[in-house]
Amino acid sequence: MTTNPRHAWNQACRRLMQPIARMLLRGGITWKEFSELAKQSFVEVAGNDYGLAGRQTNASRVALMTGLSRREVKRVRDLLEAEEPEMAPQKSKIARILSGWHQDPDFVGPDGSPKVLAADGAGATFAALLDRYAGDLPAVAITKELLRLELIEHAGKNGFRVLQRSYTGNAADPDILRQMSTALHDHGQTLAWNIDAERRGPTRYERMAFNGNMSRRAMANFERLIEERGQAFLEDIDAWLSEHESEETPAERERPIKLGVGVYLVMDEEN
Repeated sequence: MTTNPRHAWNQACRRLMQPIARMLLRGGITWKEFSELAKQSFVEVAGNDYGLAGRQTNASRVALMTGLSRREVKRVRDLLEAEEPEMAPQKSKIARILSGWHQDPDFVGPDGSPKVLAADGAGATFAALLDRYAGDLPAVAITKELLRLELIEHAGKNGFRVLQRSYTGNAADPDILRQMSTALHDHGQTLAWNIDAERRGPTRYERMAFNGNMSRRAMANFERLIEERGQAFLEDIDAWLSEHESEETPAERERPIKLGVGVYLVMDEEN
């Protein structure tokens, strides 16, 4: 039996929307708010992706593609143009400190591992690390927070040792919300590229490994496995990306691109 393409798209859309709806409901986002955001995304993508000769798609074609009226397309475009440009997602200050401690040549040893840092003094110290990566946050406050979160520990009488390479934060943290949206966006971009028959290059790497007949007793062991191997893999990728990062100034290079890979654990009770 031949599957109706529209039906297949509708079924796929419902499935991919379920985790999004779950997150939005937990965040207090109503259907009405989501509907307006979805409308903005439809207009934005139709305008940016389907124009000719590098120009924006005209309002009539956007209206035809999205099912909106030309008046509504104009209203949404005016709204988008009036918005302040969204700042590029920034790492939280804690994540920046941990990343600097693991990647900045001043704070890593000859073997590439993070140094144990003296609290203060000359050279590469904990105070110097905070001065470089913590911005205007008070040193005493950020130190207490790093200790409380068990991201660092005291080393000797006057030093600190880092315990974690990354920080996930809590769900109410705006940085974590940006991280969540970035993860969904980046994975979605790869999927959208791969199913685009008119893409300008080969498919991008995207693979999964799962089993729908697992015992719940295996969950804890599987989590440990992914945390250990996943973290080791991501640290290798992070080191490679740092090594190959462009050293040209912004004026010397074309617009930079973002490269990376994501790793996530799958656990679905709905199958």
